[in-house]
Amino acid sequence: MANCGEALVSLLEAYHVDTVFGIPGVHTVELYRGLARSDIRHISARHEQGAGFMADGYARVSGRPGVCFIITGPGITNIATAMAQAYSDSIPMLVISSVNKSGELGLGAGQLHELPYQRNLTAQFTEFSHTLLDGAELPEVLARAFAVFSSRRPAPVHVEIPIDVIESEIDISTDTWPTATRPGPDSASIGEAAQLLRTADKPLLILGGGAVDAGEAALKLVNRLEAPVINTVAAKGVIAASHPLCLDDTLAFKPVRELINDADVVLAVATEFSETDRYGDERPLRMKGKLIRIDIDPEQLVRNHKPWLSILSDAGTALAAISARLDAGSGSSGTARVKQVKKDLQQYQNHRLFLQKLRQILPDDCIIAGDSTQPVYAANSFFPVEQPRCWITSVTGYGTLGYALPAAIGAKLALPERPVICIVGDGGFLFTISELAVAVELGLTIPIVLWNNQGYGEIRNYMLERQIPLVGVDLYTPDFIALAEGFGCVGRKASSMDHFQQLMNDALAHPGPSIIEILEDSEFLNE
Repeated sequence: MANCGEALVSLLEAYHVDTVFGIPGVHTVELYRGLARSDIRHISARHEQGAGFMADGYARVSGRPGVCFIITGPGITNIATAMAQAYSDSIPMLVISSVNKSGELGLGAGQLHELPYQRNLTAQFTEFSHTLLDGAELPEVLARAFAVFSSRRPAPVHVEIPIDVIESEIDISTDTWPTATRPGPDSASIGEAAQLLRTADKPLLILGGGAVDAGEAALKLVNRLEAPVINTVAAKGVIAASHPLCLDDTLAFKPVRELINDADVVLAVATEFSETDRYGDERPLRMKGKLIRIDIDPEQLVRNHKPWLSILSDAGTALAAISARLDAGSGSSGTARVKQVKKDLQQYQNHRLFLQKLRQILPDDCIIAGDSTQPVYAANSFFPVEQPRCWITSVTGYGTLGYALPAAIGAKLALPERPVICIVGDGGFLFTISELAVAVELGLTIPIVLWNNQGYGEIRNYMLERQIPLVGVDLYTPDFIALAEGFGCVGRKASSMDHFQQLMNDALAHPGPSIIEILEDSEFLNE
């Protein structure tokens, strides 16, 4: 016999969970009894929002669900923002929380950490939120969660367990339940899609975040069709930026919009056509040609753009099936069109020198966690990425600040052999700077590129463009180098591009986090 908390940990181990992010609390201590005897490592965040972002970063680079242990009430309200970001970006996350005793639920009697109807909050940004009232149901509830992660559009799942249920003794099997695989397409739809693409003069592909693991099949189809391909922000690296047919995430720019409108067939794979992929020109795309949509989510097939043909399927399976129906070398020779568009795009490139230098420094397999800051917006379109799951940011969808540092920590813990950096602005850094203590404590090699524009620079620009008086955007910023030293890590300020390169190389070799501060008004950024 074991209590429910111990059984939960055993089940998580059976599902190959190796890391849990969280902060212990008086309501969750019985979860830690089993955790101490397991092989699962616990990472103590300094704020529950940081724990959620760490789990998000872990999941984005590994493809495995990030798992959190969170206390009742304030723990849930603190992690809510991270869960909402993960929900917006279809990231698998399992949040296990406590809740007040089963006999106290919904009474509003002033119990410690009480949040009446806690599930009503988390239901807004989860695939499902479940209150476990009987420990015997635990295997089935976890099986439901992992079925979401393995067989459908991923999303956070929340399971709350009353304190008395966590402590209750149960006798259950800790074997995992079988989980389903993702669905495949129907043959007739694949045949119709292949025929449309086979006879198209100017086909074009748009790959979304749901295609992140479909790179091999996508590349085969792109090469067979010789068609231009656009990666959205969430799909950066699915087709390498160096590929002659790849236009990366440039949906906001006039030359690319014209190319899309000129295509006679557009194949859109696992994408929302999100507004944030069109940052700079948020108008809907125009398409004169026929639109084929592939998505694992049936509702997504009919959102934002009306399709000519809808295919409900896993992205990789559908792309491979379409390729199998096409003859090799029967493409449309889109290389010349892409080359001209790339030439036209040069006029739009911001932060060009900084991004070029960063690309020269970093290896192709480096993972970059980006916050909502100006160079990251520019990098979404113009920083070349060669591999999937290397570019993780919060500027899509929910668009929260403070994401980059904890997400980089989660990514480094998931793939410790890979280089990981984060790019963050001074405003966003102060949201979650406390998590720097976690990186120092664990000795994680993470260069932190701090873009300092003394405030909320992007919002400042919006106000200026609209002739709104500047209110609330010009901020006091602390001495970040002194802060770095106070946390026990390295802090340096870049004085030139060559100095920046030297600092980055040092930081990539340093056994711990390093802050490299760049002042936005530095002359060397425009040399």
